[in-house]
Amino acid sequence: MYSSSSSALDASVLVLNKLFMAIHIISVRRAFCLLCKNLAEVVSLEDGQFLTYDFESWREVSEYRARHFRQADDDWLRTVNTEIQVPRVIRLMDYDRLPKQAVKFNRRNIFARDNNQCQYCGKKFPTSELSLDHIVPRSQGGVSSWENIVCACVNCNVRKGGRTPKEAHMHLIRKPEKPKRSPLLNLKMTHTKYQSWKTFLDNAYWSVELK
Repeated sequence: MYSSSSSALDASVLVLNKLFMAIHIISVRRAFCLLCKNLAEVVSLEDGQFLTYDFESWREVSEYRARHFRQADDDWLRTVNTEIQVPRVIRLMDYDRLPKQAVKFNRRNIFARDNNQCQYCGKKFPTSELSLDHIVPRSQGGVSSWENIVCACVNCNVRKGGRTPKEAHMHLIRKPEKPKRSPLLNLKMTHTKYQSWKTFLDNAYWSVELK
């Protein structure tokens, strides 16, 4: 039976396929289920190298780290007798399917791409105070695409109205583009605890889809 701080259970785990390609992001609970059933192994970055551990060997390594090698960004689950470190990356033993290529075009990913920042005035807002704006209005033939939709605050959206930015004498703070990978994943990787993910993502041309 595990107990934990909420932060440990709120952490995310990157999942690799058998070929060490990033395919998904899952919860800590799901990761430990896969490890306990021997369907996955832990991939751990140590001294610049990636080492792999099955569940039992990872439990032993965790006991040693708990005593001698705790770090501020580590998350831990506590059992009756010991503590086990939450892994950041696991690898599925018998799954060789390739990752999905497309980043979903939806409201959540547009807000994440633009980092909740109005693309006209540059100020950040809560999601509830942001809207989506068609750069070229639909009334002028504008389409719903990554390149034609941006986050806008209510004031800027009202000011722009049914005009193009040029017609409204407004300027975009950056050119909107389709993300190469999930914008939510990029936000997660700003946290130091997920830096070990970079090797599996920066060298890849695929996208990880968050669900």
